[in-house]
Amino acid sequence: MALEHKVKIAFGTDVGPFPHGTQAIEFKYFVKFGMKPAEALQSGTIGAATLMGWQDRVGSVEPGKFADLVAVIGNPLADITELEHTKFVMKGGMVSRNDLK
Repeated sequence: MALEHKVKIAFGTDVGPFPHGTQAIEFKYFVKFGMKPAEALQSGTIGAATLMGWQDRVGSVEPGKFADLVAVIGNPLADITELEHTKFVMKGGMVSRNDLK
């Protein structure tokens, strides 16, 4: 219903019933219940940033914004569950995980 009524939905890491570190499964449910994969991705990037009023600092890859990135092997637009298999994490420009070596 929320999607039908154009309610803005943001991905949140304090999702609740999922064990800590497994929040990416929320994307699968967003798609299951009607979001396109690109919309699900945007819910966790620019959509979430905009809803918090932080779009000038986070939510997209641009000069002057925090360098918070994740990378996966496959294409999450083809299979949103790829986000459950993160291989690379950069937070604030510092690499904190790199399984791509």
